[in-house]
Amino acid sequence: MFGWLTERRRRRLLEEPFPPAWAEILEHNVAAYQLLDETEQKRLRDLVQVFIAEKNWEGCGGLELDDEIKVTIAGTGCMLILGRDHDLFHEVLSILVYPSAVLHRERGRSFFDPGSRPVEEDMPVLGLAVKGGAVVLAWDSALRGARDHADGHNVVIHELAHKIDYLDGAADGTPPLDGSAARRAWIAAFAPAFLAHRERAERGQPSFLDDYAVTNEAEYFAVATEAFFEKPKALARELPDVYASLRDFYRIDLAARG
Repeated sequence: MFGWLTERRRRRLLEEPFPPAWAEILEHNVAAYQLLDETEQKRLRDLVQVFIAEKNWEGCGGLELDDEIKVTIAGTGCMLILGRDHDLFHEVLSILVYPSAVLHRERGRSFFDPGSRPVEEDMPVLGLAVKGGAVVLAWDSALRGARDHADGHNVVIHELAHKIDYLDGAADGTPPLDGSAARRAWIAAFAPAFLAHRERAERGQPSFLDDYAVTNEAEYFAVATEAFFEKPKALARELPDVYASLRDFYRIDLAARG
């Protein structure tokens, strides 16, 4: 019953026209929006409209939330569900936005911190994704990542990937998959890539993904997801099995585009 009520509420929400000012924000701030065809742009606008309405937003550290902040973050994040649906963001309840890097003194998972040890006092982080808790983002980093679609770094995508990873329990680098066969196929693609990268890092050799990816399996999934949405052709070339697994999971083939 609750699923039916949710869908009815969303349909009513989408009966309202998408605000023209919001469309301008997407066009100006979210570089990925310009790469979509008209049907996909309409789909993303619908996703953004629901995402903004359903999540709890809070400005922190003196930041006053406005439509630019919400639409930019939602437009960036909803790229992950362009081929899926809102259920993939079931873990995302609240989004706390700070002006810049936040000094965090508790255990957490962030773009620069693996979450496998306590964060050092006064350690600045750009984002956190807490299981059962909020997503914390630095606005300047979120905006920079949204406007530069090809640098391979996007804190919004990274932290939302962690939230997706949490859906089936602990963040272990494996998102919710359909059955044991799909899980075995995922491991067959990701495990060799992770181990080979870790060995190169130990020898001081470079890899396509940043070495931060081999902090643990959860970070590998989040960093690979960033690359999937920001450098799909390069990821498909360098790590074809990883790309194929992400393509099948997110149900969108960005590398196949002209």
